[in-house]
Amino acid sequence: MKITKDGITSPKGFLAAGEHIGIKKIKKDLAIIYSEKPALCSAVFTKNVVKAAPLKLAMKVLNETDYIQAIAINSGNANACTGEQGYLDAVDSSRLLAKCLNLKENEVLVSSTGVIGQLLNREKLFKGIEEVSKKLSKEEKSADDCANAIMTTDTFKKQITVEIEIEGIPVKISGIAKGSGMIHPNMATMLGFLTTDVNITKEMLDIAFKSNIDDSFNMITVDGETSTNDTCLILANGEADNPIIDKQDENFEKFKKGVEYVTKFLAKKIVEDGEGATKFLEVNLKGAYSKSDAKILCKAILNSQLVKTAFFGKDANWGRVLSAMGASGVIFNPDKTKISFSSNTGEIDLYENGAPYKFDEDYALKILEEREIKINVTLQEGKEEITGWGCDLSYEYVRINAEYRT
Repeated sequence: MKITKDGITSPKGFLAAGEHIGIKKIKKDLAIIYSEKPALCSAVFTKNVVKAAPLKLAMKVLNETDYIQAIAINSGNANACTGEQGYLDAVDSSRLLAKCLNLKENEVLVSSTGVIGQLLNREKLFKGIEEVSKKLSKEEKSADDCANAIMTTDTFKKQITVEIEIEGIPVKISGIAKGSGMIHPNMATMLGFLTTDVNITKEMLDIAFKSNIDDSFNMITVDGETSTNDTCLILANGEADNPIIDKQDENFEKFKKGVEYVTKFLAKKIVEDGEGATKFLEVNLKGAYSKSDAKILCKAILNSQLVKTAFFGKDANWGRVLSAMGASGVIFNPDKTKISFSSNTGEIDLYENGAPYKFDEDYALKILEEREIKINVTLQEGKEEITGWGCDLSYEYVRINAEYRT
């Protein structure tokens, strides 16, 4: 597998663009991704009961068709909780995108991210769609512009490309994502878009893509908040012309591993860019009775405000980890549980078999002074294990979110 930082246009047959159209004050705020031929689409959306207008429209469209050829994404305004007018804005912008690209209405999707409860500026959005749709390009700069245009409070663009071989034929999978706050399992306030030129059936695409979401985007958290706009999808246009993947064989596994690399890379980059984050936390939990138990326990640790603040303060307060697990609702034996923290500096054992270790506080501090820290938990309930990612809670997070609209 070859890995590069190339953008969303790296697979054959994909174009993109990103520009500033005035929804945000300065930064780029409208992106378009376009496939030169209809592409199979697999998608997952937020589990929040409150869903933004673009999601409602996208779910309707994808209930009617398997193929999508273009997506327009605006940042700076979520078009969520905006009533009938918000839904009409999504429909009209979708129709305009289709007209600009000479496509059918059910061959395009729209997506939004930003402030909830504000109507979109139709004039700016529609003019922007007309202008940006004329600038679609294969060039890497266009791909970079696209990745930048979907960001809100993100501090850096998130993109990745992997190349695999299917029976000697190169196949590329690229992805971009945005997200740094309102991030919680069951996706996040995140948008993720993947493109691939693989030749595959819809059934196999769904299996390869959706199975990866559970162990990537659904295993990250910044603040325990699940957004109204969470969207992650993949477009597969078949332009690589590899022998079609229509069953779960060796070729399928290669493709699935490529998708897994992309989704996990983007998921971890979102957490690294967590609003105000000073620590990147990885929980490695082993020995759970079931996969469900493992996920619940992992999320309980990562979502605990007390755990988060302890790591911000570089305090080896392992008791908060154990307490968060105990409050999760999962039954486990704390007297048969082990906890350690580790980083590039080393590892320190903190708790095992119902009793604390006497540890060197100075050495623990050195471990916790690193930006990337692992929380290692071993149970003796079963054989299931999981890895999840999160961050600390800092003063800066409070400032950013206190001033989000202003």
